[in-house]
Formats: sequence, structure tokens, C-alpha cells
Amino acid sequence: MADLTVRFFSKALKRDVSFLMVIPNDIRTDFPRNDLKRTDRPMKTLFLLHGYNGAAHNWIPGNLAEQYNFAIVIPSGENSFWLDCAPTGWQFATFVGVELVEYVRNTFHLAMTADDTYLMGFSMGGFGALHTAFAYPETFGKTAALSSALIHNEVAKMKEGQGNEVANYDYYRMCFGEPGKLAESGNNPEHLLKELIVAGKKVPEIFMACGTEDFLLEPNRAFHKFLEEQKVEHVYLESKGIHDMKFWQEYAEKFIPMMF
Repeated sequence: MADLTVRFFSKALKRDVSFLMVIPNDIRTDFPRNDLKRTDRPMKTLFLLHGYNGAAHNWIPGNLAEQYNFAIVIPSGENSFWLDCAPTGWQFATFVGVELVEYVRNTFHLAMTADDTYLMGFSMGGFGALHTAFAYPETFGKTAALSSALIHNEVAKMKEGQGNEVANYDYYRMCFGEPGKLAESGNNPEHLLKELIVAGKKVPEIFMACGTEDFLLEPNRAFHKFLEEQKVEHVYLESKGIHDMKFWQEYAEKFIPMMF
């Protein structure tokens, strides 16, 4: 399996950036394996988004990539919630949804269609995986969101001087924009999904999971209910688990066979 670190200049982020990439293109022929689900189809690509206080190297589900024959692209999103942050000028949603995909297409000839291009994220990255898929439905065919930080409705109610145990009002305002305007904003995944439905556009396939002991369980249940109310087909699973890598690995192992 080829492991690469790629650096290029990002117009969306206005600086040199790097991302990790895994390409399972060197399966050994002298060591028989019975776990490979590979076919002769072209290699698909999974964009993997990390969580708050995380980085690109936090988690790479490499064995699954070998089994199901897909490349993994792992950018760093800092603590941006993978959104275009107007006060900073940094555009992380645009970076993932447009610039990074185009770079991977042009350089590696991967992720050429939505049928070959998927998203997965955990925690803050779970929010980013849903939001980015809804913002760019022509680019991403499927999205998997694990223990997602779906806190947009909480942020929308915040007043100046407020915050929560993670960050303060100023941070959330920087990421999401003016809280009072968030409900009808492009930074709200619910708003984006409603726009897709009204426009009659195809909604990416959605896979969600959250642990029953996770502090983000109720926002995930609320989003699941929202999807049901909008009559959007999706997979939503719960089981015993907290907000940790053990749970995310468990559900990557469940969702990746469904997705690929």
C-alpha cells in the first residue's frame, strides 16, 4: 500500500497545504489473502475528515482500503468545522469540495465521478462530511458521518458572551457566521438539504452512527429525525459506545462494506 504526503498551494486557504493519501496498489501476490473484496472496477476514493483538535494523521483505516480497493485522501481542516470561514478568509468547504477533489482528479486520475467519490468523517469531521456532501452533491455520491458534531442548532441560539465547554461564542461565530442567521445559512446542513430537495437534485447516500453513551447522541438523533421528516432515505445506527476511535473503527468496518 502506497503512503504519500502531498503538498501543493491552495487558493482556497491561501497557503501551502499538505494532505495524506493511501493508494492500495501493491497487493502482494506471494502472500495469499482471503479477505479481499476487490474487483476489476476502477479504484474508488474516500475523503476522510478528522475531528476537532485533530489532524490528518489521526486515523487511517488502511486494511479496509486494501480489502475493498479504494484510495483514501486525508486533508487537515484545523478546527474549522470544515466550513468556509468568512472572518479568516479560509475556505475549508471549498477546499475539500472543489479544490482538493480537482487536484486529486488532475494528478492521480481518481475521484472522477460522484459514483467513485465518497466522504467519511468523525466528530467535527462527521459534521463536515454531511455538510460538504450536501454542498457538493454532484461531487460526492455517498457520505458517512460517525459521532457527528451536529451542533448547528445549538450555535444558532448562542448570544454574545455565551459558549459551551468546547469553545466560546467568538469561535463559533468565526466558523458558522452570525448565529442569528445560521438557520437559513449555507453553513447549516439542514438548510442545504432542504434546498436540494426543493431543487429536485439527487441527495448523496447517507450513513450515520452514534454511540449511546456519546455526549453528541441527542443532536445525532435529532438529525436522524430531521432526515425522516424530509423523507430522505439513510442508514442510522446506534450501539453502545462513547466518543472515541474504538467506536469509529467499529462503524467504519460496518459502513465501508455497505458503501463499497
